[in-house]
Amino acid sequence: MNGLSVRTKLTAWYGGLFLLAGLVLVVINYLLVQSALPDPDRAATMAIRSADAVYGIQGNTIIGSPGATAQLLTGSLDEYRSSTLSTLVVGSAIALVATAGLAVLFGWLMAGRALRPLHDITSAARRLEAGKLDRRINLDGPPDELKELADTFDGMLDRLAESFDSQKRFVANASHELRTPLAVQRTLIEVALAGPEVPPEMRKLGTHLLHTNERSERMIEGLLVLARSDRGLQSRVPVRLDEVVATVVRATSAQAASAGVKVETRLRPRTVPGDPVLLERLVTNLVVNAITYNASGGWVYVEVRGDPALEVRNSGPVVPPEAVPTLFEPFRRVGSERTGDSRNAGLGLSIVRSVAQAHGGYAEAQPGRRGGLVVTVRFPPA
Repeated sequence: MNGLSVRTKLTAWYGGLFLLAGLVLVVINYLLVQSALPDPDRAATMAIRSADAVYGIQGNTIIGSPGATAQLLTGSLDEYRSSTLSTLVVGSAIALVATAGLAVLFGWLMAGRALRPLHDITSAARRLEAGKLDRRINLDGPPDELKELADTFDGMLDRLAESFDSQKRFVANASHELRTPLAVQRTLIEVALAGPEVPPEMRKLGTHLLHTNERSERMIEGLLVLARSDRGLQSRVPVRLDEVVATVVRATSAQAASAGVKVETRLRPRTVPGDPVLLERLVTNLVVNAITYNASGGWVYVEVRGDPALEVRNSGPVVPPEAVPTLFEPFRRVGSERTGDSRNAGLGLSIVRSVAQAHGGYAEAQPGRRGGLVVTVRFPPA
């Protein structure tokens, strides 16, 4: 943390103001005591006059001269006055230092108590994520400024959570509603192309429409999965991640062989509490992306271990480092426009990141040393 904390600054202010007030009090006390003590010269003169009057009435003579007597009395009173003021200053300084230390200590404790609600607000804000807006501060206490701030923050979180839920429901409902017309459209095109008398131009157009329809269906399916994972997990079951990877690799072996890509695995037992369907989709997206964005004769290496839980490396074209963060954004690809690549819908890594976050983990990527990409997924310990 740069600079002094607010608690330290408040403590310094408390201690400094108390020390200043104590110094003013000591000076005032010193002046009052100094004015209350008798003046040595005046007190000696008055004492000699009183003694002359007493001895004059009794008819006696004073032994010694009046000047020597006055000097002796003045010295004694001056010593008493100096000793009293010195004792006052030393005692006041010691008391001031001790009380200032106690003031700093109590100031530190009181500042911490006063700032505790702010720490609760800061902690709640740090734990917030787009998919986890269920945390609230619920500050107890008198209706002061801090209570008002905490309640305002809770109200803002309620509105944000409602807005995010509404957005996710809209995406899920819209994606679900779009699946039916796309399926009907695909069926109509296939029926139209099944006839023996279809002209070549019409067959070419129908084939292109089928590819476009297939891409739209993949995009809608990806949006549904993305909306589901963004909502969070309703329940968790133990999932063997290594077994999921083995199943996905077997299912994509034909695609890898067709692309001329060799897939190798190194699987250690690893259990992840979560949703088996979403975890399988995460692994599928990573393996399919590694096969699709590769070169003939390339390779894909999939490893399951402790930390990271999953790592997928592949050969392929060189990926610029500055382009890696954008790969986790929806509809973003390297080296192509938003609609320039019909192999995938551009949601693969977005779904990977969303599923990982729904399971309390995260996904990250970095360029391979000789091209391709290295994607790692980390999950909390089982």
